[in-house]
Amino acid sequence: MKKAWLLAAALTVCPVAGWAQTNDELVNDGRNPDNVTTQSMGYHRRSYSPLEQITRANVKRLVPAWSASLMNDMGELAAPTVYDGVMYVINGKWTFAIDLETGRQIWRTPVELEPGITRSAITRGAATIYNGKLFRVTIDNHVLALDMKTGKPVWNQKFAEGREGYYATSAPIVANGVLISGMAGGESATRGFLDGWDPETGRKLWRRYTIPAPGEPGAETWPKDSDAWKVGGGPTWRSGSYDPELDLVYWGVGNAEPYDPRPRGALDSLYTSSVIAIRPKTGEIVCHFQYTPNDVYDVDGNDEQVLADLRVNGRVRKTMIQANKNGFLYVLDRTDCTLIAAHPFVKVNWASHIDLGTGRPVLTDVYKRFLAGDEVEIWPSRGTNAVPIAFNPNNSLIYASTWNLPRIQRLAQAPQPQVPGGNTTGVTSRLPEVKPGDAFGHLEAIDPLTGATKWTVPLTDLPSSSGMLVTGGGLVFTGKLSGELVALDEDTGKILWQFKTGSGINSTAITYTYKGRQYIAVASGLGGGLASRYAADKVPTGGAIWTFALMP
Repeated sequence: MKKAWLLAAALTVCPVAGWAQTNDELVNDGRNPDNVTTQSMGYHRRSYSPLEQITRANVKRLVPAWSASLMNDMGELAAPTVYDGVMYVINGKWTFAIDLETGRQIWRTPVELEPGITRSAITRGAATIYNGKLFRVTIDNHVLALDMKTGKPVWNQKFAEGREGYYATSAPIVANGVLISGMAGGESATRGFLDGWDPETGRKLWRRYTIPAPGEPGAETWPKDSDAWKVGGGPTWRSGSYDPELDLVYWGVGNAEPYDPRPRGALDSLYTSSVIAIRPKTGEIVCHFQYTPNDVYDVDGNDEQVLADLRVNGRVRKTMIQANKNGFLYVLDRTDCTLIAAHPFVKVNWASHIDLGTGRPVLTDVYKRFLAGDEVEIWPSRGTNAVPIAFNPNNSLIYASTWNLPRIQRLAQAPQPQVPGGNTTGVTSRLPEVKPGDAFGHLEAIDPLTGATKWTVPLTDLPSSSGMLVTGGGLVFTGKLSGELVALDEDTGKILWQFKTGSGINSTAITYTYKGRQYIAVASGLGGGLASRYAADKVPTGGAIWTFALMP
């Protein structure tokens, strides 16, 4: 179906110097501090910047430079992108180009959804830019390109049907000249996939399903003589990372469906709750690691893989780190997807540990009790709430906002048949009781190789749905659902500065320079399912971008 797009009149601001982004600029994101061209401050997804004008000593002088409305009440989950004096911002309703110096709108283009779409439109990640174009997805399964200079549409492709349970929330990435996009719908009897596109024309280059068909590698982990693989889940609703030297994209894959394992033969159900390493030109799977075989807990594997070179047993290895929703912090070898280390970073009761020889979790009695029909309390409900961790290459620590809540579920008494587009998890669940003053989670600094926690800051009253940013100034920036952007001492976790924005923060801050001055920017705007569930009656909605700099 043809999608209509309107372009608001551009405001009269000074033109910027250029509009093209090369592959080298994406690969080298961070080397030019004036630009933030990829999610999480680089293909490696470290959410780290060496910028050090703003420090522990002077952060108390941090003040707002400007704020701009994003005309949206559904939530701001995406981080800004910055290029050549312009900030690009996406949400479920709009795409903006904003003058970096003044905060004035250059252009805005509305998202116009297909008739009948009722799902709340949220957008994760960040605006994706390449070769003069801005790429994004919309909730109704379109991937599209806009002209970065004008906001006018260049191409628009529909890749799935909403009535079949599919929708889209995650930002695509560009790797080795290919635009790669994912999908959502892991609870809607779908079959997950990634798509590769020609960024110039929108021509589809390949599709990689995350659930193998009979005869394909991994099909042995699905029941024979069954169509379970056709509706087995494996969504790809977070964005990937990319190693240009290895030419591998690392993308997390979500839960198996249904959570009730019986229709799946209680088998491992590849490639659900896994990371897959693929060739960007072809979508070929080079290696994989399954975090949670036979996932009955909805713990996914979607969180970003942070690429880092770590010294392991005396030698430097190319690794990837994931704070998995299942409660374990993993370190893998990114050349072959083999396990190096795995440690719990929150309370975990469904597994006692990860067997380093097999890579598999060693299950407790929670699984058997669940299969027997008992209502079980599973810790954690999520290790983090689908937001980026940060990695500091100077001390090899990761910084995470964690959750301290269980999932309570039991097998459904009358399981519904799996119908494409239907909600057929096969379980019933309820929220845990939380008392005033209970810790919903923590902000933590963790050694990924040992699991040792350097410091922890409890979060009471509300959980966190904001990612982490660490800088060369010795600071960690994150947000609270109550609306504060906070700066912590990276060595101690002490809060050194905070500023109250107008709504909850469930995005991730970035940092950049403009005319030699360092800025911090973050999107504020309560939204998303879990954040709204816990904070909607306490925090107003309303999207805005806030930028901060040191008071002269």
